[in-house]
Amino acid sequence: MICELIKKVRLSADTYDYTVFCPEMAEKTKAGQFLHILCGGGSYLRRPISVCDVLDKKWIRFIFEVRGEGTEELAKRKEGEMLDILGPLGNGFGLEDIPAEGAVLLVGGGIGIFPLLRLAKDLGGRATALLGFRNKESILLADEFAACSKNVFIATDDGSCGFHGYVTDILKNIMQNNKIAKIYTCGPKPMMKIVAGIAGEKGILTEVSMEERMGCGVGACVTCTCTVAGSRKRVCKDGPIFNGLEVEWDG
Repeated sequence: MICELIKKVRLSADTYDYTVFCPEMAEKTKAGQFLHILCGGGSYLRRPISVCDVLDKKWIRFIFEVRGEGTEELAKRKEGEMLDILGPLGNGFGLEDIPAEGAVLLVGGGIGIFPLLRLAKDLGGRATALLGFRNKESILLADEFAACSKNVFIATDDGSCGFHGYVTDILKNIMQNNKIAKIYTCGPKPMMKIVAGIAGEKGILTEVSMEERMGCGVGACVTCTCTVAGSRKRVCKDGPIFNGLEVEWDG
């Protein structure tokens, strides 16, 4: 689908916030799904980028970090230009199985916080967001999470803002004295592995957003696989959202 880039904001030296006009796509997009974007220039493979938000069922917002040739080309696009986007792809987060009692926790690390924003809004203020960053300068979207969440806790590796340490340490502290209904997490794989391990000890429902290098984005090339409950799964087609207690993190 050809979508117009209607808003471009540079959030940091290498992080960009794009909003595209695409009513047909926006109407059916769920939190946790992703877009497969043709970046332009000499980069011929599309890049998978998570949906950050859906606005009035007309616009889709996504945020990305420049990490290579493709995203470097994408960062050069200007407002008013057209982007070639496939989506929405993947299965999205599940909202139907949340127990009525207990806290709902969103655990995000670095750029993994972006797909959790729409989820926080869909949870209608019930979510508590735990967000981890390298330092104060790298914190993004904290105010937006605060506006749609019950609570927000920030952790920084160097202690320059919020809790000094890892976001998983905040998770451990919260779980000691609170009943937890469900956990959703997105971020670096080592972080999600720890989150799933902590949740697994108490049998808490946990959904993780997996990230792997993708080729086609629709399950045909079978390059983006992970092991879940003993079976190889395609992250693009079967995920990217999986039961965190079933993911074999070292498989």
